Amino acid sequence: MNLTAESHRVPLSDGNSIPLLGLGTYADPQKTPKGSCLESVKIAIDTGYRHIDGAFVYFNEHEVGQAIREKIAEGKIKREDIFYCGKLWNTCHPPELVRPTLEKTLKILQLDYVDLYIIELPMAFKPGDAIYPKDENGKFIYHETDLCATWEAMEACKDAGLAKSIGVSNFNRRQLEMILNKPGLKYKPVSNQVECHPYFTQPKLLEFCRKHDIVIVGYSPLGTSRDETWVNVSSPPLLKDPVLNAIGKKYNKTAAQVALRFSIQRGVVVIPKSFNPQRIRENFQIFDFSLTEKEMKEIEALNKNVRYVELLM
Repeated sequence: MNLTAESHRVPLSDGNSIPLLGLGTYADPQKTPKGSCLESVKIAIDTGYRHIDGAFVYFNEHEVGQAIREKIAEGKIKREDIFYCGKLWNTCHPPELVRPTLEKTLKILQLDYVDLYIIELPMAFKPGDAIYPKDENGKFIYHETDLCATWEAMEACKDAGLAKSIGVSNFNRRQLEMILNKPGLKYKPVSNQVECHPYFTQPKLLEFCRKHDIVIVGYSPLGTSRDETWVNVSSPPLLKDPVLNAIGKKYNKTAAQVALRFSIQRGVVVIPKSFNPQRIRENFQIFDFSLTEKEMKEIEALNKNVRYVELLM
């Protein structure tokens, strides 16, 4: 796959296309300084990123929207240049809540539409104002969900022009088949956002999704922060891997750049999260080299089937 910074997009099954490299904007609101997401998105757009991955529960969509609007006002980009992905949270699965939730996201972003809207998880929490509803014992309060009914409400959002494309996240094969085999299916998911990196290559899911023209979007493509409150820290840090570092030395690239290049050569879209200006720029420098078939196989052999993000909920 010969890719350049100008053509780093892959087609989606609905005729839309998604940039292979995006900026993840996940942030812990308790630890992330106000305005850091705004500046990061502006730096990313100036660097050449056109794909921004966000979510209502990151609590920073107002900063993302402001950054996009400021860059449009500067004449740096047009709205149609940007590919923004938003997410339907677990408390909003009931069909009657789907469109109002997306409309709330659009109001926060101050945009007319999102390019991709996805169901963030295939399980639901009790609807209500609490983002993470818990009982008196501190346990999550779950809610029975009908993914097919939720999907029909997602389809209606696409028909209304509020989302150009619709997809899912953290879905396994069985959950994808539930949607794909739904009677009266109008639009199939164009993408499935899952954890994917050299230590967790997802070969079976990738093969299944390819057969059904579903693009895999890989989150945590560089591993993750070592925050033991939500990360499996028993697995070794991906970016210290000797194979990735040895290949990087050959191309005068970092282990991170090699890991990202590996994924996009597999046709996996990557959305590395960073609020560090140097790393944002560095992560974009992956279109001026290619890994050989031998190197791709060496990296594939690193697979440990280990998740960093265990989603214990």
